[in-house]
Amino acid sequence: MPKSKSQQIAEKTIFAAFKILKNNGGEMRGKDVIDKIRETVTFDEYESHRLEKTGNIRWESILRFFTIDSMKAGFLRKNKGTWILTSEGENAIKLGPEKLLETATELYRQWNGNRKKEVIEEDIVEEDFTIENTNQAQEAILNSYEEDAFNGIRNFIINKNPYEFQDLVAELLRAMGYFISEVAQRGPDGGIDIIAFTDPLGTKQPRIIVQVKHRPNDNVSSDEVQKLAGTLKRNTDVGIFVTSGTFSKPAVKEARESREHIELIDFNRLTSLWQEYYSKMSDEQKNLLPLHPIYFLGSNE
Repeated sequence: MPKSKSQQIAEKTIFAAFKILKNNGGEMRGKDVIDKIRETVTFDEYESHRLEKTGNIRWESILRFFTIDSMKAGFLRKNKGTWILTSEGENAIKLGPEKLLETATELYRQWNGNRKKEVIEEDIVEEDFTIENTNQAQEAILNSYEEDAFNGIRNFIINKNPYEFQDLVAELLRAMGYFISEVAQRGPDGGIDIIAFTDPLGTKQPRIIVQVKHRPNDNVSSDEVQKLAGTLKRNTDVGIFVTSGTFSKPAVKEARESREHIELIDFNRLTSLWQEYYSKMSDEQKNLLPLHPIYFLGSNE
C-alpha cells in the first residue's frame, strides 16, 4: 500500500526533529526545533502550503500531530514548550525515518489499548490524512497552544532589561511572602542582587541572598553557582539563583552538592511560580508580567 503524502512528511520531520534534539544536548524549545527544521529540510509547495482552515503550515501541523505518537511511545517529552528527547528516542534514531515513525505509531496504538477509535477527516492536514483518535488531535492542538503561550511569555521577559527583570524577581518574592531588604542599584553588586527575609525587620533566620541573571539564551555555569555560595557569610544564609535562561548540568550538580543551601530558579520554574502566586499580587505587580488564563476542555487520559 503506497504511503500517503502526510505519512511521508511525518517520517522526515519527526526524524529531523529527533536528530536536531540529539545534536543540541537532547533538549530544545519546540519553536527552535521547528525553526531549525525550516532551515535544514527542503519542503515542496504542497508541504509548505498554508492551510486555509487553520492558517498553519501543512508540514508543521503534521509534525506536531505525530509528536503525540512519539510522546506516548516514550521517545519524546514536552515541558512548557520545551521538547526533550529521551534515551529511548535517541536509540530510535538508529531505526531510520520510516521505521522510527512506524514504531512510534504502533506503540501509541498499544498505549491507546482498546479505546473506541473514531476515524475522521482531519482539517489540519486535509485530503490524505485521517486520525484514529480525536483525543490525539486535541492533544496536539493543546500542545501547540501551550507552546505559543510560553513563547509569548518568554519573549515578553526577553524584552525586559536586566534591572526590570531583577524587579520582577523581587516582586515575585514579595508575593510569596518574603520581605525585601535590599535590591541592588546600577553598578557592581558584589554578586548580591536582592536580600530578603522572612519577617519585616530581618530578625529571623534565614537571610536570603539572591543572584539574578537576565541571560535568556545562556546556561548558568557551575562557577557562577560557586560564586553565589561564596557570598553566603552566615551559617544560616540561603542562596537563590534566578535566571531567565537555564542552568548547566554541572551548575545543578554544584547546587545540589554545595554545603550551603542554594535554590535554583530557571525560566520554567520562574513562570510556574509567577502563575502560582499571581492571584496574590497587586495590580502593579501583575503589570510586570500580566497573564490571562484561558481554559480548554481537557482529558482524563
